[in-house]
Amino acid sequence: MFITFLLITFLVALITCILVIKIFDNPIEKILSRIITDEISKAWHKYIKFAVFVVGISGGVEIWQLERFITPQAGPPSTPLTAEYWILEIYRTILGTLQSIAWILLLFFLFALIAYVIVRVLELKRVLPGKEEIKNGV
Repeated sequence: MFITFLLITFLVALITCILVIKIFDNPIEKILSRIITDEISKAWHKYIKFAVFVVGISGGVEIWQLERFITPQAGPPSTPLTAEYWILEIYRTILGTLQSIAWILLLFFLFALIAYVIVRVLELKRVLPGKEEIKNGV
């Protein structure tokens, strides 16, 4: 029963990650291609997707919560795996996955915003001196 429970929570976290990746895949790709104009933006895009999977699944499948079913405990027995408990754990898995993904995407978009501002400032510095030379030359 424990193995089934572990697999179900893993699959729920995996499916949640897949759905979130589908929603944010295009914006992440556009941001990276704007900030990093090289081919390396594709590699970073793959890495961000990988990171979302790792963080999302590890945040959704709380191993320390599941350990109580396999380690002997002194005192009262652990909670039985009833249907209500399964529903609660699946809900907890979805929320944990989404919460973990939200944090990693927040960090990504924060650093992407900073990088975008730096790129724009550098672009403006390249354009503005050229305009001044034209004004001075005329």
